[in-house]
Formats: sequence, C-alpha cells, structure tokens
Amino acid sequence: MSYLKNIIIHSILFFGLVFTYNSFAGEEAPESVTGTVRVTAEEIFELFDAYDDLIIIDSRLPEDREKGYIEGSIGIPDTETDESIIALYVTSKESPVVFYCNGAKCGRSVTAAEIAVDAGYKKVYWFRGGWEEWIEKGYPVTKGD
Repeated sequence: MSYLKNIIIHSILFFGLVFTYNSFAGEEAPESVTGTVRVTAEEIFELFDAYDDLIIIDSRLPEDREKGYIEGSIGIPDTETDESIIALYVTSKESPVVFYCNGAKCGRSVTAAEIAVDAGYKKVYWFRGGWEEWIEKGYPVTKGD
C-alpha cells in the first residue's frame, strides 16, 4: 500500500510542477486567432472613429487591471468570460468588440476572443500587443474604477 501511495504522491507533485511550469513558461500568443481581425494600438483609434458602439474588453485579471487599463475598457477576466457575460456588454452580434490582455506573452485575450467568435459575434478584433504595446506607445490609460 505504501508503494502505491508513493506513486500517487509523486505523480501529483510531478503534474503539479508541469502545470506550474506551463502556466508561467512565457510562451508567445499565436500570431492570429481564427475568426478575429488582429489590430495594433493605432488601429484601435481607427476603430473608435469607425464605430460609435465599439466595446473594448480587458481580459486580464483584476490585479493587472488595478495597475491601469485602456480608458473605457471593460474588465472581464478570461476566467469569467462566457457568452452570457459578453452579451451583457455587447448586445448585438454585429457590434464591434476588441479583446486585449497583457501582451504577446499572454493568452487571456485569445481565450476570450475565441469564446466571442464561438458565440457568433461577427466583428471580433484581437489586440495581440495588448497592455504592453499600449503603454510602450504612451497612449492614455486609466487607473482605478
């Protein structure tokens, strides 16, 4: 019995370490997300000009958002994103919506954008550079809600 117990404990420890490593490995986000249009920080300003009903969703965790966010964005962490939550803010499947997170080494906006596409939203934009690109370019930010 102790042999089996040791195997189970070692397996749990091993998979826990693998999960922890993969969660913080800093892998690059993909170059594209199927069903979305990838945009840059400058193109977000163009979207503001093109659409009066543009919604920007910040898919980062609340502790990231506390450090600052794109003015006017709505904080919905990817871990809380589903079709019903998106529908609270993006009331038409034809309305334009931009998803962003921390940047090219963050996958939170990928997950959220994929949920929107799967839910049938037609104008889904993905800001791969995210928060990192936004602040590097010195664009306006807001802190606190």
